[in-house]
Amino acid sequence: MLALIGVYECTVDAKGRLMLPAAFKKQLAASMAQGFIIKRSVFHKCLEFYPMTEWEHVAKEVNQLNRFVKKHNDFIRMFTAGIKAVEADGNGRILIPGDLLRYAGIRKNIVLASAMNMIEIWDTAQYEKSVNESENDFAALAEEIMGNRPAEQ
Repeated sequence: MLALIGVYECTVDAKGRLMLPAAFKKQLAASMAQGFIIKRSVFHKCLEFYPMTEWEHVAKEVNQLNRFVKKHNDFIRMFTAGIKAVEADGNGRILIPGDLLRYAGIRKNIVLASAMNMIEIWDTAQYEKSVNESENDFAALAEEIMGNRPAEQ
């Protein structure tokens, strides 16, 4: 499983293209030929950018839901709303579809933030707001989520 590393400030051009930073290009080199999935985030007004191989793991889990259970069907519809397959061009640029740019409030300045197996794409102001709002609660959250785990030997 992929574990991406890095947070980078970038820009989106007038056509909605972003140039992947060199560090991400290097980490994603094996994924460039297969393409990527870009979608709305579940919890925030940002986008999620998955290498296709990582997306396949997510899709496998979602496909286990029973589509004859209404809330499962509703979840699948909302989870996949706006989803697009995208490819990097020869220069390593990704075209972000306009509907997704509007959803995330992205105009020009963005932050690409690694989130383990995918990259979050944020409008810079929204990213800073999210990080600053979460800062006060992070210590308590870290203790709750990771504090009771046994130490590895």
